[in-house]
Amino acid sequence: MTQNRLVWLSAIGATVLLLSILGLGTESSVTAGLLDSLGLGGDDEAAVEHPPVPAEYKDKHMPTGWWTDPKAIEEGRKIYMGLVDPEVKCAKCHGEDGKPVKAGARDFRQGKRMDTYEDSFWFWRISEGVPKTKMKAWKDKLTEEQRWQVMAFEHTFSHGGKPEPHTHAQQAKR
Repeated sequence: MTQNRLVWLSAIGATVLLLSILGLGTESSVTAGLLDSLGLGGDDEAAVEHPPVPAEYKDKHMPTGWWTDPKAIEEGRKIYMGLVDPEVKCAKCHGEDGKPVKAGARDFRQGKRMDTYEDSFWFWRISEGVPKTKMKAWKDKLTEEQRWQVMAFEHTFSHGGKPEPHTHAQQAKR
C-alpha cells in the first residue's frame, strides 16, 4: 500500500470516528455520503457478505404472505414502537421511521442493503443479537411469531412505508 493511500485511509478513519462521537455514526447520511463518495460503503453494496446463518436458524423463513399481511405488519409496528412491551422498543435505536437515532443501529430505509438479508439471517440477528454491537437478543422477550411480525414491519421502511414482498437474489437460490 502506498504512503498516500495510508494517509487517506487514516484521515477517513479519523473523520468517521469524529462523526461517530458527534452522534453521526456510520449509519448517518453524512458519514454514509462520505463513505459512498470514496467507494467504501453505502446502500449500493448489493453483494455484501454476511456470516453464515447457524443451523438452528437456517430453515426459518417468514410465514407465507406475512411480508405484505396488514395484520402481521400492524402487530409488528406495535412491538417495534414498544406498545406491546415497553422493554422491547426497536424504535429506541432504529428510529420510529427506520432512520437510526443511535450510532451503529441498522438503517432499515436502505433498500438495497436490506435486500441482502435473507429472512433466516435477519430472524437470527433479531433472535440472538449482533456480537460487538448494542443489538440485544430478543428471543427471550419476543415469541417467534412476534419476531416475524417485527421483521415484516421493519421491511416496510425500505419500501417507502409500503408492504412489499422480500425478494432478492439470495432467496431465489432456495
